[in-house]
Amino acid sequence: MNLKKSSGRNYKILNLQEKTYDPPVREFVALHLMDNLGAQRIRLLLQSVAHPQLIFRLERHELESIRGIGPKTADEVVTFNRWDEVDDILKKTDATGADIMTYWDDDYPSLLREIYDPPLLLWIKGDRKVLDNTSLAIVGTRKAGEYAIDIAKKFSKKLVEHGLTIISGLAYGVDGAAHRATLSAGGTTVAVLGSGIDWIYPSDHKGLASDIIKNKGAIISEFPLGTAPEMGNFPVRNRIVSGMTLGTLVVASGLEGGSMITAKSALDQNREVFVIPHPIGHPNAIGCNSLIKRGMGKLVQNVEDILTEVEVHISPDTTTGDSKEAVLEKKWKSQELGILATEICEKLEEDSLHIDQLAKQMGKPTHQLMAKLLELEMEGYVRQSAGQNFEIL
Repeated sequence: MNLKKSSGRNYKILNLQEKTYDPPVREFVALHLMDNLGAQRIRLLLQSVAHPQLIFRLERHELESIRGIGPKTADEVVTFNRWDEVDDILKKTDATGADIMTYWDDDYPSLLREIYDPPLLLWIKGDRKVLDNTSLAIVGTRKAGEYAIDIAKKFSKKLVEHGLTIISGLAYGVDGAAHRATLSAGGTTVAVLGSGIDWIYPSDHKGLASDIIKNKGAIISEFPLGTAPEMGNFPVRNRIVSGMTLGTLVVASGLEGGSMITAKSALDQNREVFVIPHPIGHPNAIGCNSLIKRGMGKLVQNVEDILTEVEVHISPDTTTGDSKEAVLEKKWKSQELGILATEICEKLEEDSLHIDQLAKQMGKPTHQLMAKLLELEMEGYVRQSAGQNFEIL
């Protein structure tokens, strides 16, 4: 299920202690506080409205008419009165120096949006723009030997030289080596936590986390403030590590553990998996060599083995001065789309629009535009957001 974003320009923002939260942060936090609403039911609700604020304006019978929403859930939404608790969470988030990103936000990571179960809320410390950088994950066991640590450092440095952001989990061993090597090379790195954003784990890596933030990177978590680093959280967070990236490099691993889970998540998400081979008999060879043997990952010996499989985009182009927007503009303008399709793309290039807004601006019937919009969407020029909002790709 792939929900889409909305610009939210027609909705008032919430100012809280001099910090501006774009809507619908309050609504998303409120939905997560409800006992009967899991991520799946929240997605069903979001698909049924033009904006999350409207969920709390629905009547009980309207909620019950939504597939998957029964009387108990509908009653919880209608009677929800924990807004003071919502505001308290926002205040505490502000106090920690963190931001909250929702799935509805324009800058939600585009690759992460594509996975089966993207997090609906992310707590972020650092530069949120880096979450949508062209990235590669580097993962491996906490008990990495000298060979694995050296490989993690070398590959991180080389990938940074090609403009890639490095994603990992801030753990001991390979994760920490990848983060540090990236920083040393002047690159950008993102750490995905298995705890709340206010609970850095392991605690020995608080300094590393601080360095990541200072160097224009980010620390992120989908877990609420105060969440302890419990074992069950890490397999869940690993889908984010792989989901934000073009591919995952497994540097060292046993047959079980987080690295193997991340590799499986990457495969499930239709992402590339790259694997460092190890000498026979070495503990870290068991998992890595098994992935290669079973055809679950590509054996890599140098960075070129990775770059031949992933398409790296560096934007903006400092040599030509082309911005990302200019590159995207050329994509559809270079095609022979026809008069109506071209007019639609020109309108959407100015701003994302609801189908009714587009019809009004163009003076065309909705049914005529919808047919052409679906055609453009299938061809990869337009994307439909929740509530029949459309934007140019």
